[in-house]
This record gives sequence, structure tokens and C-alpha cells, in this order.
Amino acid sequence: MTIEVGQVMGRVGIAVQQEAPFAEILATMRKYAVGAVAVIDRDRRPVGVVSEDDLLLKQVTPAHGNTILVSHRRRIEQRKAGGVRAGELMTAPAITVTPGTPIRDAARLMHDHHVKQLPVIDPVTGRITGTVHQSDLLRVFERPVEELRQEIASVIHDGFGVDPATLSIGIAGGVVTIRGAMEYPLDISSLLDAVREVDGVVAVVSHLTCPPWRGDVVLPPLL
Repeated sequence: MTIEVGQVMGRVGIAVQQEAPFAEILATMRKYAVGAVAVIDRDRRPVGVVSEDDLLLKQVTPAHGNTILVSHRRRIEQRKAGGVRAGELMTAPAITVTPGTPIRDAARLMHDHHVKQLPVIDPVTGRITGTVHQSDLLRVFERPVEELRQEIASVIHDGFGVDPATLSIGIAGGVVTIRGAMEYPLDISSLLDAVREVDGVVAVVSHLTCPPWRGDVVLPPLL
């Protein structure tokens, strides 16, 4: 079972209109205790994001100056420093997810784009329906032990045809310890990789073994 954004997201779309002034943006951030807000058009579709970093350009970047001899990034920063409304201050386009986005994909987007939250949009209308934060994604590591155990057992049974009852599966603090015997060494490696992919697993400790004569199997060379 892949856990999706819709199962952990906040149901409030933290956003401001493109015409929102600086003071309103700051007040919205303070109200919801967030470091960024989505910027939406009149149809409530995200078009960009304003972060605290964008607002702080007012303090560190001159709004005017020679724009010919500066980098593209510097020109953007100067433009933002001179802006007074969300549409002028925002970084565009907005990086968004839908309720059906796997939380692993949402986490990867946050990491790749160096953001701590993402607007969640309706996949049909494109309108903002909520916001997912890093803290929301971390809730996956608080899954009940029995729920985690059942999913791991399902992965082992459905993916490898192994009766989970023949193995010992211990779970503590998200760390999964598996003991037992498998027929082939490659099955052990594949099974461990599959268990690591279960949402909520922190690490996997293996005490799996296979018959000694299986460990001496020599694979033919690749042609």
C-alpha cells in the first residue's frame, strides 16, 4: 500500500492572491506559522510561491542598479527586491502535487527544490485544495506497528511467494528485523529491498540465511 499525499496533507490551502501586498503575505505566514505561501490566480490555481527568502531580499538586495553586468539570478533578485505584491515577489512556476501523489515523490520534490511545503491541487480543476508540509510526510514514520507488520507480510507473500509465518518479523522504532531462511541469496537481497520501500520503515536488519549449497551457486557470465 503506497501512502499518498491526500492521507497526510493539511486541508487548508495556505495561499494569497497575486495582488496581495507585502504586509498581507507576511501576516499569512505568521498566522499559519509557515515559511512560504502559494500564490494563486483568481481561479485559485497556484502560479507561484513566495517564501521568507523572497521577502528577505528587501533587506539584502538593492532594488535598483546596473542590470547589464549582473547574472540572470541577480536580476531576478533585484526585481523581487523592488516588488510590493505577491505576483512580483513570487518564484514561479509553483511546484505542486495532487492528493494522489505518493508521499515518497512529494518528499523528493521538496528535497530537489529545497522547499518545506507544497501546494496540493485538484487533478481535474488545478485549484488548490490543501498544503502538505515536511512534518506531514514525517507522520508516515509513526504508523502503528501492526499496520506496518501487516503490509510487510503482504509484500513478502505477494512479491516472493513466501509464507510470512515462516519468518520472524520484529519492529521497533521503525527498524524491521527479519529472521528466517530463504531458498536463494538473491531472494534475500530482493526481499530486503522491497521491505525498505514500505512507507514508514526506517531501516531493515537482516538475519536471513539460505542453505550453504545455495550460497555456492555460480551465475553464468553475461553474453
